[in-house]
Amino acid sequence: MARILITGGQGFIGRHVTEELVDHGHDVLVLDAMIEQVHGAERPLPPGGARLVEGDVRDAELLRSLLPGMDGVIHLAAEVGVGQSMYEIVRYVGANDLGTAVLLEALIDHPVRRVVVASSMSVYGEGRYARPDGSLVAEVRRRPADIRAGRWDPVDAGGAPLTALPTDEGKQPDLASIYALTKYVQERAVMIHAEAYGTEAVALRLFNVFGAGQALSNPYTGVLANFASRLANGQRPTIFEDGRQKRDFVHVRDVARAFRLAFEKPEAAGEVLNIGSGHAYSVTEVATLLAEEMGVPELTPEILGKFRAGDIRNCFADIGRARKLLGFEPRHRLEDSLGPFVDWVRGTVAEDRGADMRRHLEARGLVT
Repeated sequence: MARILITGGQGFIGRHVTEELVDHGHDVLVLDAMIEQVHGAERPLPPGGARLVEGDVRDAELLRSLLPGMDGVIHLAAEVGVGQSMYEIVRYVGANDLGTAVLLEALIDHPVRRVVVASSMSVYGEGRYARPDGSLVAEVRRRPADIRAGRWDPVDAGGAPLTALPTDEGKQPDLASIYALTKYVQERAVMIHAEAYGTEAVALRLFNVFGAGQALSNPYTGVLANFASRLANGQRPTIFEDGRQKRDFVHVRDVARAFRLAFEKPEAAGEVLNIGSGHAYSVTEVATLLAEEMGVPELTPEILGKFRAGDIRNCFADIGRARKLLGFEPRHRLEDSLGPFVDWVRGTVAEDRGADMRRHLEARGLVT
């Protein structure tokens, strides 16, 4: 048994991580700021009898009171959302990067054995691509002129089409949004601190996480939650670009298990690991599957044909390293898990705020 502090432990992922750790005999203390955009008005207790302290990870005095006696920290506390990060920059940098800095300073005086930090697939920017001859492309950026013309797929310097491949951890990060920048800073800060102070750190680059407990009324929480909120309110899901962009959707219970393994496995120390399903899905495919599962197949996706600043075209996970070092194997594929997800959605109040999100972005010139 280990004593573990989970920052952001009352969030969507945090509650599942808490349950996973408690079920495997660990003693968990949860720190969470309980932000209304994420939690609404509800104040449920943490699962499994874990203890809850309500507070901000940027409160250094509070952290110094919680860390003594801890064996580890799972650092989940963060503002989440590519679109919102592009105009609420101070909020994202403050919560994600300053919050991590305060935590790391507190750990100097109260060290723990291991810190596991939640990073994001967004740090990659575009995923891996190959040229027509099979050679890998080091860096892919879509050209503004192509985007304005509705040519969504990346091409090489000569205009030849590229093929999207599973993205491995060796792919060079390419930060396309403020959110991605803050997650990369979190990841690197934790790893640098651990090396300097002789402790252990693991960074998990999470792909698109879904499952029961998502904040359905938060339009920045994730694409599947956005679709579910729209469909539950009798509205068609809205999709940027042409809907053929590909993502990797990983179930939150698989993610929770990955965090436990990342804390427990000695082999994981010092590693950066992808946590995804290892499967690629087009965004339109996901919206269609969800509508069918919710019994409203007539609510077909509305394809906007517009580009949102900070978005990338394709990124899906190569999870070979997590398989090797953690023994991680996803157990909940998207197409087999939508039924339980829909059952949960039907018992939840979902306020559709997708139109508000689009208005905020368009008013700032972030949608073209």
